[in-house]
Amino acid sequence: MTEVNQEEANQEEANQERVRPDEVVQPGKSLQGTRLIQDTILIVPNLVKLVGRLLTDPRVPRRSKIALGAAAAYVASPIDLIPEVIPIIGWADDILVLLLAIDGLITRSGPEVVEEHWDGPVDLLSLIEDVLALARGVVPSKIRGIFDRLSG
Repeated sequence: MTEVNQEEANQEEANQERVRPDEVVQPGKSLQGTRLIQDTILIVPNLVKLVGRLLTDPRVPRRSKIALGAAAAYVASPIDLIPEVIPIIGWADDILVLLLAIDGLITRSGPEVVEEHWDGPVDLLSLIEDVLALARGVVPSKIRGIFDRLSG
């Protein structure tokens, strides 16, 4: 088997094993659920490092950095559009605002800069991008447009 064919076979195998954020995990597939938990645990430290490095990179637009700071301030603020006393939904606005800010930061940084700062496996970076795309799809287009204008 040639090196190119082996690489394609490895990529296809990785795609089959990969759990998508919008995928329904069947009860009989506990390994897949375990894989999702492991991927999530691996994502958090790498995502924090990526965001920190992007914030210090001069190639990243300043408005995207400011938007992330404003999103973090919103999350930390006791004043919310949806109060935290409402279970789950109260946290949803905070999470979506933060995800939109991170998405704006990553998108406007450009793929080359993001890949340069990413320490983790490439499939986890693509999982993050899938989750961010899913979050963008949940947010109404008017709010996305406002956020896009604010973040540059």
